[in-house]
Amino acid sequence: MPRTAPTPKKTKNLCEVFFEVVRAAGAAALGPVVDSTTRAATMQAAAAVHRPHLLGATPGRARGGRRPSTVRMALREDGPSVAIVGATGAVGQEFLRVISSRDFPYRSIRLLASERSAGKRLSFEDREYTVQDLAAPGAFDGVDIALFSAGGGVSRAYAPAAVASGAVVVDNSSAFRMDPAVPLVIPEVNPEAMENIRLGKGAIVANPNCSTIICLMAATPLHRHAKVLRMVVSTYQAASGAGAAAMEELKLQTQEVLAGKAPTCNIFSQQNDKDVKITATCIRVPVMRAHAESVNLQFEKPLDEVSINISS
Repeated sequence: MPRTAPTPKKTKNLCEVFFEVVRAAGAAALGPVVDSTTRAATMQAAAAVHRPHLLGATPGRARGGRRPSTVRMALREDGPSVAIVGATGAVGQEFLRVISSRDFPYRSIRLLASERSAGKRLSFEDREYTVQDLAAPGAFDGVDIALFSAGGGVSRAYAPAAVASGAVVVDNSSAFRMDPAVPLVIPEVNPEAMENIRLGKGAIVANPNCSTIICLMAATPLHRHAKVLRMVVSTYQAASGAGAAAMEELKLQTQEVLAGKAPTCNIFSQQNDKDVKITATCIRVPVMRAHAESVNLQFEKPLDEVSINISS
């Protein structure tokens, strides 16, 4: 059964809770990271994108041979009720890793997935959790924060139901990134975008793509001091960014190439906004983990002036 604490009290530092859960969502997309509770460590986490097993917690084996992450969350009466949508997937497991590493306060946790995965039991430390069907009636009843990472189609289909139940949805897919009514948030870059979000009121907060998070975490402090006029960026994104299925496909492709066969290939779509002075090339590279980026920035002010302002 899910862990449940006694009747909740009012959540303390609600704004900080939202910032932390959105940070956790972004870090989950990036992959396992070292403690990221400070700004400096968060920058380090962005640099360590998709680097395996840096939490120092070796995943434990659940029934059926699966290897979910070890979870050490902070059970608190005044914490929110949290649901993980896509809990059996690669990023869902990273949600659990990252939230655990930050001692994120929670009153109860609910693991949700597709009907196919419903009923599976995941073992975390000395407790077992039964994965529930996210399409079942009442799946989001009593949930304060729902972390979605099961693909854009799932988010579009079920995020509105979570919002209708009063949950704040933090979505890790591309489903709502271009929706002007949905804040697209990196807490260290634009935290003000979440100032109107309230528990119990229902809302959606979107995460940018993980490569965007890495880039803007570095570029934003420079932009604030010197103003970026133009950006040329190339990303080299590992298979892990496309989920566990992509990593399995890369293994298959490697085997096919070694056997002299033509590898199975996928085509990834691309969007451009002509009003943004950014030239971007996105490449999926055949490595399991670790994204890389090459970024060229043109500034309005000289960087020596920026260094003086930052140091003063």
